[in-house]
Amino acid sequence: MLAKSYPYYLANKPVAANTDLVVLDKYSGKKATRVAFADRATVRKAVVAAHKAREAMAAFPPDARRDVLEHCVRRFSERSEELALALCIEAGKPIHDSRGEVTRLIDTFRIAAGEATRIDGEVLELQISKRTRGYRGMVKRVPVGACAFITPFNFPLNLVAHKVAPAIAAGCPFVLKPAAKTPIGALIIGEVLAETGLPKGAFSILPCSNEDAGILVEDERIALLSFTGGLVGWDLKARAGRKKVVLELGGNAACIVDADPGEPLDAVVERLVFGAYYQSGQSCIGVQRIYAHAAIYDKLRKKLKAAVAKLRMGDPRDEKTFIGPMIDEDAAQRVDAWMDAAIAGGAKPLVRGKRKGNMLPAALLENVPRDSDLYRKEAFGPVAFLEAFDDFGEAIARVNDSDFGLQAGVFTGELSHAMQAWDGLEVGGVIVGDVPSFRVDNMPYGGVKLSGIGREGVRSAIADMTEPRLLVLRDPPR
Repeated sequence: MLAKSYPYYLANKPVAANTDLVVLDKYSGKKATRVAFADRATVRKAVVAAHKAREAMAAFPPDARRDVLEHCVRRFSERSEELALALCIEAGKPIHDSRGEVTRLIDTFRIAAGEATRIDGEVLELQISKRTRGYRGMVKRVPVGACAFITPFNFPLNLVAHKVAPAIAAGCPFVLKPAAKTPIGALIIGEVLAETGLPKGAFSILPCSNEDAGILVEDERIALLSFTGGLVGWDLKARAGRKKVVLELGGNAACIVDADPGEPLDAVVERLVFGAYYQSGQSCIGVQRIYAHAAIYDKLRKKLKAAVAKLRMGDPRDEKTFIGPMIDEDAAQRVDAWMDAAIAGGAKPLVRGKRKGNMLPAALLENVPRDSDLYRKEAFGPVAFLEAFDDFGEAIARVNDSDFGLQAGVFTGELSHAMQAWDGLEVGGVIVGDVPSFRVDNMPYGGVKLSGIGREGVRSAIADMTEPRLLVLRDPPR
């Protein structure tokens, strides 16, 4: 069960300043717990503390950073069911998916523990001419300093982990603002971090308003801002000044199913259903657009329609539930309205149910107008649409006809088509033989165009949170 209330964490310490933030059970709509809510002055104190902790964190030895991360792995493993239940309640994520996210939380911290003691340097050969004989060069990577992290509601454990764990491995103090709708997981992570010997001021975890979080964006004592969320990230980048900025801003991910998909259609359908409707489609790499070759289109449509119609919607605590609630009713209403508009413009609903509050049944459409919101924007809900193509190059062009470019999936048995997709798709990652929703926590992850800048994934994040420092040694004359 959840605690009656949760403190925030300021400079490593739990502070039960108030219980101003109410966290709802997303399925029942009832109050689940209350959380301390930080004000602007508290956020400023956290920034000051993180800035002061720079030297102590940089001097905190790599093996000690590894030990902190391994402690987290042990404690998260011990508290895995508690974390999964908290996620199920605060995010409405079906319980089996919640357990999967806890597993990824643990994986991410475990990967970071391994990376903490092997952050790479370089030896440079500087003797490139007579002028430089006797000079030696070496480069090491050093922490950038205090970091600010802002995370969204849809993966309140794993997306927090992808910022916190690399920061500890890199030796960077940080201030984290978790999503106000789903703060509990981040605060439990804070509780575990508070058990460790991290230097004073190494971390603060503060649910707060977007307005008060402006300090994290604009304060020059912050060296790096890492934001995962919506297109407002571009505005944050414009306000961030000279600091480094990493943005992961979502997309309307596409999947191509070739004439020869490389595996049975039933297996393809199973992965498409997962990719499109996992956690009610509230994933930035959820399958939204499906382009299927005309040779297999009718068979795929029939099988996919049947599979989507069978998806069970209900209480996320029920082990058999696949579709749980969306984060709130406004989100469900928006997706519902986008479907209405697409259908009014000529789209055909193959599967569609009636929305009740924030419960929106899985939907599948075809012939969606290419100028509609459902085609052009990020739906972030349990809906996907089908479209036929005749030529593989044409399919690539349609995937690229988007303002977004995070990941794309390709089912093909043709190696040449797989390589053509890798060469031609304007995305951060091409997943061949699976949906774009596939992610492993050590791979470079991020996008192009409106989908953001920079890459996450533990090693990539550590690279962003460190910078090269050169040493040149001149041999004394002999």
